[in-house]
This record gives sequence, structure tokens and C-alpha cells, in this order.
Amino acid sequence: MADMTNLATKLADLKLFQNVLIECGQKLITATDDDTIKERLEKIIKTDRDNLSSIEEAINKFGNTAQPRDITQQHAEKVSQMMDGSELTIYDKFFQFELLKHQQTMTGLVVHKVAQSLDDKLQDAMEPLNKVNFENRAHQEVLKGVLYFVGTRELAGQEPDMGLWASIEQGIAALKGAVSSASS
Repeated sequence: MADMTNLATKLADLKLFQNVLIECGQKLITATDDDTIKERLEKIIKTDRDNLSSIEEAINKFGNTAQPRDITQQHAEKVSQMMDGSELTIYDKFFQFELLKHQQTMTGLVVHKVAQSLDDKLQDAMEPLNKVNFENRAHQEVLKGVLYFVGTRELAGQEPDMGLWASIEQGIAALKGAVSSASS
């Protein structure tokens, strides 16, 4: 069935980019001198590693493995090259990282929705992705704050308003609360 092959390929793409996110996060830690940003990145990377296990769990439950698409592998290689290179500023690199998080979140949400549409057993198999999707969404909020800080420093040469972190933390708490109530 073509749907199953497509779904297996998307899961392989998801796993590949989860590894890319971990790699990029590690590179960004070494690229920044800001201890607060480093701390947030360390938390993201820890969660990303846990989420890699959840993606692998979904793949194993699905039972149909595939390789990532060639274009996905090329994209992953290009992202790694950009993160290693000097063409992008630190802001640009954090922006690419946030874009990858968004891509990962949306891919995970779509894969979960497709599984719901096809079959109850598939929906059960994709259940580990729910946690991954919601945590990736929370990471996007953290990265939005990082972009404000890094961008303000890079573009204006000044520190942004420190009240911004509190606003971001409140947004993340609200998001986690919504997720908890939706899942229970």
C-alpha cells in the first residue's frame, strides 16, 4: 500500500532531522558565549535525544521501515554545512535551527494526523509522536526568545529587554498547560 510506504518514508525523514537538530544544537552551544542561551540549548538537546527514542519507538511500532528520501538527506547535509560554515551569522544559524524545529513539528503533526486517518492501529503506533510534537512546539517558543536576544545583539549591538525571557517562560508554561489538559 502506497500510504504505508509514504508514512514509513516520512518517519525516516523525521528521524534523520531529529538527529540533525541534535547536531545543530550542539554546534550552536559552542558558537554562543551566552550562558542562559547555552542552558536553554542544553535542555533542548536533552529533550531532542529523548524524542529521538520516541520517534524510534513509533517506527518500531509501525513495523515498516524505510530510508529517508534523497532530497531529505541532501537537505540535512546542506544544513550541516551551513552550521559549520562562516557564511551565516550566529543569528542566521539560530534562525535555521528554529526553522528546522518548525519543519519537524509540522511533519510530526502531519504524520500523526495521517495515521489517525488511516487506521486505529496506526494511530496507536504513532502515539509517541504526540510528546515529540508538543515538546518541539515548546522548543519553538524558546528559540523565538533566543532569536530576539541574538538578533538584537547582532543588529543593534545592545542587550534586549530582560523581561522578554519571563514572557517566553509564561508562554511555554501556558502551552504545556494546554497540552496537559488536552491529553488528559
